[in-house]
Amino acid sequence: MKAVIVGGGIGGLAAAAAFHQRGWQLEVLEQAPEFTEVGAGLAVQPNGLRALDALGLGDVLRSGGTAAPLAGVRSADGRWMVRNDVARLERRFGPWVTVHRAALVDLLRTAVPARALRPGTEVREVRADGTVLHSSGTSEADLVVGADGLHSVTRRSVWPHLPGPRYVGYTTWRLIAPPRHVEGSVETWGRGVRFGHAPLPDRRVYCYLMANAPEGSRTELAQLRERFAGWHDPVPALLDSADSDAVLQHDTYELPALPTYVRERVALLGDAAHAMTPSLGQGACQALEDAVTLAAMVDELGVEAGLTAYDRVRVPRTQMIARRSRQAGSPAHWSSRPVTVLRDAVLPLLPRLVFERSVAPAYTWGL
Repeated sequence: MKAVIVGGGIGGLAAAAAFHQRGWQLEVLEQAPEFTEVGAGLAVQPNGLRALDALGLGDVLRSGGTAAPLAGVRSADGRWMVRNDVARLERRFGPWVTVHRAALVDLLRTAVPARALRPGTEVREVRADGTVLHSSGTSEADLVVGADGLHSVTRRSVWPHLPGPRYVGYTTWRLIAPPRHVEGSVETWGRGVRFGHAPLPDRRVYCYLMANAPEGSRTELAQLRERFAGWHDPVPALLDSADSDAVLQHDTYELPALPTYVRERVALLGDAAHAMTPSLGQGACQALEDAVTLAAMVDELGVEAGLTAYDRVRVPRTQMIARRSRQAGSPAHWSSRPVTVLRDAVLPLLPRLVFERSVAPAYTWGL
């Protein structure tokens, strides 16, 4: 059996590793000249680690150092609005790991035979019968996996009438600040803007910023420093220490809920199927879940029945996570002063277990 995987990011390489475990022939087609990831930090949450365990890679990632879950949410002046019971979360769900995205891609790549990797290959069309037209010719497979991201060629080829990505109203910046001590993983909310930070294993600090903005607008680091200058420590210090050349800005999109992720011999996974807002940090974790689930079901049941089972399991789960992510991030982007004043007053009154209940369906996944 042969699988052609379109896209060599986290989801695509995870799928390749999972099918390789099962003895499938592989081609992994990646448009970029090399298999790597341009990005900053990434929180691999307990469900993502369990998916990596299925690939035999979870302990390798844990060996670099585990991290704590989100400690909570603060206001711009530093007051805690939500304070999570971190120890309880770790006892119930297990550890988190925060890594650079490129490190996870490198790890996944080691689990895929080098002969299967085809960088510098531009996919031009995918057909439902398992044919892939690309810059090096044509490939045919028993299964094509569309792991080619938000603007998926696979999705546009096989489902040309489905709606495309929609802008959610805010843009996102990501950066890595030099090593320093920070108080775990924390988010801070303002009016229509938020800032988050999490320590990496080497003590550098992954930072992300999200702000309401017109689609396509661009903001330099100097402007961000000015905008956040009055926020609590260590927010200004982290921005002051950052290198302006290392700041990545991307508008934030999500996909409308698709009716299906499969057609004939083609399956979508990851952002190609269910791109979601980053509020729960579940994008990569859901791609990892997709990958190991798809390989297990197709290998066990055959392509037709396996794709039916994959669709039945993954569509409701991933779309539930996408909904929860949208809802979780929405209050951070309220911009009315009276509404945000009310938000900041009410959040500290909520029970601590509210966060735990909201994330439990994501974290308790198992294959």
